[in-house]
Amino acid sequence: MNKVKTLTLNSPLFPEQLKHIAEPPRQLYYLGDLENILTKPRLAIVGSRKVSAYGKSVTLKLAREAAEQGIAIVSGLALGIDGMAHQAALEAGGVTLAVLPAGLDKIYPATHRQLAEDILKQGGALITEFPFGSQPFKTNFLIRNRIISGISDAVLIPEAAIRSGSLNTARHALEQGRDVMAVPGNITSELSGGTNNLIKLGATPVTEIRDILAAMGLKQAGKKAIPMGTTPEESIVIELLARGISDSSELLHRSELTPTIFNQTLTMLEITGKVRPLGAGHWALT
Repeated sequence: MNKVKTLTLNSPLFPEQLKHIAEPPRQLYYLGDLENILTKPRLAIVGSRKVSAYGKSVTLKLAREAAEQGIAIVSGLALGIDGMAHQAALEAGGVTLAVLPAGLDKIYPATHRQLAEDILKQGGALITEFPFGSQPFKTNFLIRNRIISGISDAVLIPEAAIRSGSLNTARHALEQGRDVMAVPGNITSELSGGTNNLIKLGATPVTEIRDILAAMGLKQAGKKAIPMGTTPEESIVIELLARGISDSSELLHRSELTPTIFNQTLTMLEITGKVRPLGAGHWALT
């Protein structure tokens, strides 16, 4: 990894927003291009580690579209929604900032070490208030949440249960005067209990990227041109992907193609560079 840099409250690069939160960090340690990230509008995307197929789909879609609009995605590198938000931002060609609950030599979880390296390779950054050697103690996660919200312009929670730690981030955001947004979910799903409650309490409901841009006071940039299909089958799959459907099972169902034709079509679209895999059976237009 790159050389670790240290910031104090008096450092020129110390994020201005963090100077004015309750209990600002006395120092920050970081790797990567933090200066670049601080020039961009920043959206924190956090949520449950346990994620439903719906939660994964909306996280990937909204994080990708936000990154395509030039928004830097901030999250905590955790399993579940955090990691998905970072990954979607990278796949959209954007930049992302990971706020860690431990020292920079203690990437947590260890399974996300490659993701952390990819963040740095693509112009993002890793940041923490904990010095080298600090372990990811349970209390550190709640402590770092105030930095995730504090360094961001707004916070989005795509999916969270009633007891999710991401609601702690939402509380910090409200105390810091940040906009809090949440994606409405199935009222019978425990994984949506937290987000639905946030909306009842006044959080901005988000169902599309325009809701995020409006809350952040941003104008929508021009959309990427949708690739053309060379066959009727390719056109059907492309149109479904353009509507935000990413799960292969749902794509197959809605396309009404046979499994064989569908798989052949998807393979050709990938070979010709029109679609890309997102992992776990999800796809997106390039």
